[in-house]
Formats: sequence, structure tokens, C-alpha cells
Amino acid sequence: MRQVPAPLHPSRDTPAVQAPHPDRSRARTVFWALFAGVFALKLLVAARLPLFVDEAFYWLEGQHLAPAYSDLPGMTAWLARLGVTLGGDTALGLRLPFLLLAALVPVLVMRITAREYGREYGWKAGSFALLLPLSGTLGLLALPDAAMAVATLLCVDAGAKLLRQVTAAAALELALGLSIGALSHYRFIAVIGVGLIALLLLPDGRRVLRDMRTWTAIAIGAAAWAPLVAWNFDNADAGLRFQLVDRHPWAFHIEGLWFIAIQALLVTPLLFAALLAAGWRGNRSAHPSSRYFALLGGLVVLGFFALGFFADTERVSFHWPLPGYLALLPLLPALLAAWPTWLRRATWALAGVGLVAMLGYYTAVSIPELRARTAAQKWYPSNFAGWDELADAVKLERAEMPDGTRIVAGSFKLGAELGFALGEPRIAVLDHSLNRKHGRAPQLRLWGLWTRGAEDWGDDPVLLVTSPSDVPYKDLLARYHGLCAMVGPLPAAREVNVDHGRQRFLLFRMEPPHAVGAECTTPGMAWIDAPVSGAAVNRRFDVRGWAFKDGTGLERVEVTLDGRVIATARYGLNSPGTKAFWGHSTDPNHPRVGFEASVDAGGLAPGVHWLGLRLHGADGSVEAWPEQPVNLR
Repeated sequence: MRQVPAPLHPSRDTPAVQAPHPDRSRARTVFWALFAGVFALKLLVAARLPLFVDEAFYWLEGQHLAPAYSDLPGMTAWLARLGVTLGGDTALGLRLPFLLLAALVPVLVMRITAREYGREYGWKAGSFALLLPLSGTLGLLALPDAAMAVATLLCVDAGAKLLRQVTAAAALELALGLSIGALSHYRFIAVIGVGLIALLLLPDGRRVLRDMRTWTAIAIGAAAWAPLVAWNFDNADAGLRFQLVDRHPWAFHIEGLWFIAIQALLVTPLLFAALLAAGWRGNRSAHPSSRYFALLGGLVVLGFFALGFFADTERVSFHWPLPGYLALLPLLPALLAAWPTWLRRATWALAGVGLVAMLGYYTAVSIPELRARTAAQKWYPSNFAGWDELADAVKLERAEMPDGTRIVAGSFKLGAELGFALGEPRIAVLDHSLNRKHGRAPQLRLWGLWTRGAEDWGDDPVLLVTSPSDVPYKDLLARYHGLCAMVGPLPAAREVNVDHGRQRFLLFRMEPPHAVGAECTTPGMAWIDAPVSGAAVNRRFDVRGWAFKDGTGLERVEVTLDGRVIATARYGLNSPGTKAFWGHSTDPNHPRVGFEASVDAGGLAPGVHWLGLRLHGADGSVEAWPEQPVNLR
């Protein structure tokens, strides 16, 4: 006969009710086995995973220690500096403090749940904190979310204790959580605001807010925002404007509807439904802590859902609701106890599959051969790709240049990644839309790392490192001309094409005197009109497209397959539409910049092959164009 679950909410005046299943030992064993296994896997992945762009910039901030920065409060940079100081200048060393912070998350969830609902429920809630993909992968990247998650749970724990009885210890824990959150991210303001609303909606919460010890804790937490407030006062609110104004359109867009589908996928569908149901059930409870968890978690998730209709959609935001899910986790085991056995097992299994899938994604990103296969896909992980190859090329190129050659990066991404790889935190950066788009331009100016270009270089030789991949293709020619305005004509470049050119870097030797104002010479531009990327083709097929090079023009175009020249194209065909689209192009050959070639691939095996171009400039430059897949029948 099936046992009846214990009540969801123990009485405030009695010890916590134990969960109905007597085998707490098994639940404890499962938790610690998962804890050890997940932590070990994360260590292995974190050691191999290439540095993400934001991680590199946080490393750079850590090399310029300050109370706050243009994009974030100080804690992420401080942790990054601590990591490389103790663990060495490696990806794992950088990430180690974040991995250790993330390891506290399931332990805190377990302790909160065990105190409120019994030990078995505590072990199970902690296990779900490990399996929930968004929290189970915390710490793999050196990002603010690990510290924010710990801060959220400290506040959740302190709030539940205060609802039982206001004590100095609980108030001190609240102060600690609020302070860590304030030092982690602007986004923690949402947790503070929702937490205050949740307390105001509860009779016991209003009692808590009448106690001076609570307000002392709140005052300590508010004081932790002082460095960020001071930074914004000193810098015309640049950080605040970026986080709250510049990065968001603040206009309704229907893409917000994707929130539910994306969250259900990332949380896993059954676990997502269970957390929402647990929040609904908890909000109808008479027990203050359960209502507190439900209100805090539910309002955070719903708040970010509503925000998604008006906020930034260009940058990653799927992790924003994580604090809400963490607050709901203590309510989860009691809800699942009322579900049929098969559904509970399916929820556990699907959550495990979700975690393995996310860890598998990061593993695949760290394996160049697997990553290269995604080169033609929209979800290609460009922010992880190519940094080691670029650093190696920079070292080789600089070794052939005069002593004292300066490295100048085309964007903050390149400056931070090269800085980490080369151990050089003072690489200057040119103006770029990415610097402003990601809120890093003010910080670069404060550090003195922003350069106007050749007028700042004097007679120094410069190795200019740029990435065409950082700019939408329709804007690339304008970017090249902008570079010319800053540094002068662009000489023949050393190319670094990673993953069939999907991640692409150009290295220019800028020798003095720097000829700013001279006629602009740019790298080549090209497009293959046929066959389209991914097309199925016969062994004999035609290739058509256009190509040009501003300043000098092209002499010929060769067609490559899997990196080998397989045909010389007939170049100089009439292509008036190209000039019409690229109206500011200065290639002297316009409008005769079209090409076509007949390719015989009879000696190749059927399957996917990579079609590319080799552009020969009239100035002697030779440039390999990014490749696209074709499927030989």
C-alpha cells in the first residue's frame, strides 16, 4: 500500500517533519556521489575548455584591481586575480575560485531544505541542485553567476530563519548574502527587490521588517554597493546607463515568448514544470517559509519572463532566472513525493540527461575537431574558438619584427584574450563597436588602453591584430575603411583561419612612418553565390560569385576544395550588383569583379567537403577566404 506523504509544511512550533521515505541513507549517498562526480567532471572540463571572451576580460580587470569596473562590481575580477595567483595563469587556475563557490550551492540548498522539511528532502533537493543544468554547470566559466547564486541562497536561508525568529546570527547571514550579491552584479538588485516584496506580503515578514537587526543587515548590504555607486558618480553613470539603458531596447518585442521554451529546455521540461508547480503549491501554504520560497522564486522567474519582452535579446540571458529556481528547490521534493513513481523517475532521469548534455556541449567546444564540424552552423561557439592559434601566430609574427614592436588589438575581445595568452595586461585596443556594445569602452579609457591609432604610435612599429569575425559581414568593408582612417592603408596580412575560417584573424605589420590619410587599401572581400553553403552537388559543378579588394584590386581568384586549389576561376565578369551594394568600394575593377569556375571533384569521396577561395591581389597579397561545406553526391 502506498504511503501518504508527510505534510509539506511543518509547524513553526515543532521540529521539521521528516519526509515519508525512511531510507535517508540512500538519499545521502546519492547526493554525495553526485556531488563528487559532477565536481570531478567540471574540473576536467574546466581544465580543457578554451577561455570565454568575458572570462578573459575579467582576468584583465583582475590585473588592474579596483573597487568596481565599468561592467561589474569588483568581486568577479578579485576572484579571477585570486585564481591565477594561486592556481597559475591557466584556464583552470582562473576558474578555480568560481568552481569552489559553485560547489557551495547544492550544499546550501540541502541545508535549507533539511531544516525546513527534513533530511531526506534536503538530500533530494541538493541532488536536484546538482542536476539542474543551469546550476550544475556553475563555475565552469569564471563568471559572476557563481557568486550571485551563493549570495541568493544565503539570503534565502537567512530570510527563512528570520521568519522563524529574528536573531543576530540570521541577520548577519543576511548581511553577508546582500554584500556578496552587491559585489557580484547589478542584476542582484532583482533578488533584493523581490525578497523585500516577499517579506512585505507575509505577516511574519512584516514583523521581520520591524526589527532593527534586519535593517542593520540591510544597511550593511546597501553599503556594499558604495564602490559601484562611486564608480558611476566618477564616470557619468556609464556603467549604470549600460546595464539599464544602453543594452536594452525598452520596446516590446514578441521574442520574449521564447523564454518559456528556452527555459523548459535548459531546466529540462519535467523539472521546469515541477518547479513552477512547487512554487504555486508553496504560495498557497499557511507556512511562512514555504510562502517565502514560493514568492521569492516565482516572482524572480516571472519577473525575468516579463522583462524578456522589453530587454536585450542579443546577448546571453538564459541564465538570469537561476536565482528564482534556486529559491524554489526546497519546495520540490515534497511536490515530487505526491507524483507517480514513473513520473518522479522520469524527472530525475531527464534532469540528468540535461546536465550531461550541457557538460557535453562544453566538452565538444574544447575539442577542435568536433568544434570545426559546426563551422557552418549558427550556433558555432566563436567566443571559445581560435585563441591559442591566434596567440601562436602573434608570437611568430612579433619575433620577425623589430624589438619594441607594440601589439594593438582591434577590439576588447582580442586585447583580453591575447593579454591572457601572452601574459600582457597592457595591450592597447582600437575603437570598436563591440567595446561600447559590451560596456567595456569606459574601462579601457580609464586604464589608458584605448588608442586612437597611428597618431598615438609615433615611430613605433606595431603589430595590429584584428578579427573580421567580430563584425557582421554587411559592415565589414566599412570597418576596414574605419581602420584605414585610424592606422593608414592596410598591408598584406598574415591570416589565421580557424575552423575553416569561421573564426578569422588578420595580423598586419604596421611599419613606420604610418601613412594616415593615404588611399585606403583593404583585405579582399568575396562571396560564393553558387553553390550555397551545405548544397548537394555533383562531382562536376560550377562555382559563381564575386570578389574585390579596395585600393589595388584583384588579379585572379582560385577555387579550393579542402584547402587544395582545384580550379582557377575566370575573373573579371560583369557584376554591377556588387558595386551597387558596396557603394563605397574603391576597387578599380568595378563592375567587373565577378567570377565563375568549373570544378571537377571526381577523385574525391562522396560526403561533406569544404569549398573556399584564394584571392590574389594586384599588390602581391594572397588571401585564403573562409570555406563553406558542400555535399558531394
